[in-house]
Amino acid sequence: MLKGKIAFVTGCNRGIGKSVAEIFAKNGAIVYANAKTPDSLSELCGQDFCEGSIIPLYFDVSDRAATRKAFMKIMKEQGRLDCLVNNAGILVDTLITMLNRETLKEIFEVNVFAVFEMMSYASRIMSKQNSGSIINIASICGDEGGMRGQTAYSSSKGAVIALTKTAAKELGRFNVRVNSVSPGFINTDMFRSGPSDIQKQLVNGVYLNQRVGRSDEVAEVCVFLASDKSSYVNGENIRVDGFAHI
Repeated sequence: MLKGKIAFVTGCNRGIGKSVAEIFAKNGAIVYANAKTPDSLSELCGQDFCEGSIIPLYFDVSDRAATRKAFMKIMKEQGRLDCLVNNAGILVDTLITMLNRETLKEIFEVNVFAVFEMMSYASRIMSKQNSGSIINIASICGDEGGMRGQTAYSSSKGAVIALTKTAAKELGRFNVRVNSVSPGFINTDMFRSGPSDIQKQLVNGVYLNQRVGRSDEVAEVCVFLASDKSSYVNGENIRVDGFAHI
């Protein structure tokens, strides 16, 4: 579905980002995969994807200069960018009574400000080529609110959803589509880091086999949004949550 497409995916060293990079490559895309930790993508990039491939880009998405350099590298080597997936994000649980500005800033730097800047660079390229798909990984917390201690995280993901919808209106005239994907309870390090009793309680509230989702189930939705099969899908926030309620 993505044969020959050039994609840029952030936060690929684990979880959803890793699955997105892997499945994109299996679908024939040339994937520039980002991770913060050097050499953390060696195993992923070493796989044989036949027509697709994964090229590592090690940098912190909150580093604006490094972000610009990454886009310049892609354009120098490929001359275009067909898809951007903003997946990198952090979760810091802090009750609102204990939340300080430094923690709030840390979360928004990665979850919101970095997404703004990635989209800004990508939109300039895609507008000129009159094509492209931007996919932002949000969360069901972004439109329903999160659990206790997740005021900062849920508000950052709410900002991503609002950003997605507004950018879709701005960029649609250039044939650039912007959509977000909101995962529910997915079997990732982020979900498993919570208390086991809370995890069980959350999964019991899922209306599809009462199970956590898999990262590849989120990645397959991203494949659809990156492909030409979603050519009339713009400004949507697609939940991948088994119909869960927080």
